[in-house]
Amino acid sequence: MSIEKTIQSLSTLNLERNGFPELRGGNLGVRIATTDEERDAAQALRYRVFYEEMGAIPDSRTARLKRDVDEFDEYADHLLVIDHAISSGAKGVVGTYRLMQGDAARRLGKFYTSSEYDISPLTEFPGRLLEVGRSCVDLNYRGRAAMQLLWRGIASYIFLHRIDVLFGCASLPGTNPDALSDELTYLYHNHLAPPALRVRALSERRVEMLRADPQVLDHRRSLARLPPLIKGYLRLGGYVGDGAVIDEQFNTTDVAVLVKSELLADKYYRHYERRLRDALD
Repeated sequence: MSIEKTIQSLSTLNLERNGFPELRGGNLGVRIATTDEERDAAQALRYRVFYEEMGAIPDSRTARLKRDVDEFDEYADHLLVIDHAISSGAKGVVGTYRLMQGDAARRLGKFYTSSEYDISPLTEFPGRLLEVGRSCVDLNYRGRAAMQLLWRGIASYIFLHRIDVLFGCASLPGTNPDALSDELTYLYHNHLAPPALRVRALSERRVEMLRADPQVLDHRRSLARLPPLIKGYLRLGGYVGDGAVIDEQFNTTDVAVLVKSELLADKYYRHYERRLRDALD
């Protein structure tokens, strides 16, 4: 059997078992949620971070449940960072990222991002899509280790599911775009997606990103002020869409981000190729 077919067979086996083998870094591990309790723990973490810490405005149901839950959760996979020193199950969840493939979005009838952007350049793209969102890490774990594990988890998910384009909404804090003028201008001037992949903010929600003269902008300072997650996308060669969107409920200003997946998966491909080759020996 060729190595390509063997990799495909092992990938399918792992997917059927639990998404992909858990990746470890010390006490921390990253894997896909497999139980209702683990998914509930992810929603509870999202509530603590988004509502209690970052000032999102809950509706009555959200406040009563103390969970960040929406209609997309049922169709998505939930990537978890788990601290095994606490628990190897739901009680150990300290980070999460929601992943929704194109097939799941078609069953639901929409992507989350389509509430803010015209994503037809992506849905018409001849490839497999993965929408990412609802990323958060517990305050006590916001260091390099947890974020690296999340990125490794996303890369392995992309590798196993053969994703072509990753995209989603990423947030800057606050709802005053003038206070974010330099950051938005920097993103638009330096990282605007090429026309074939350029999603655009819905006209009724669009906020102009080019808000300052890019020729006099302090680009290094503007980059430094971006949230770590957005900087992570940019380091991977990611792009932003045209136009920002104010999200009053979550107290954020959103930008659309997208990454051609080979830019992300290539960093980890050789690691997985070695692991799968070792399984054959």
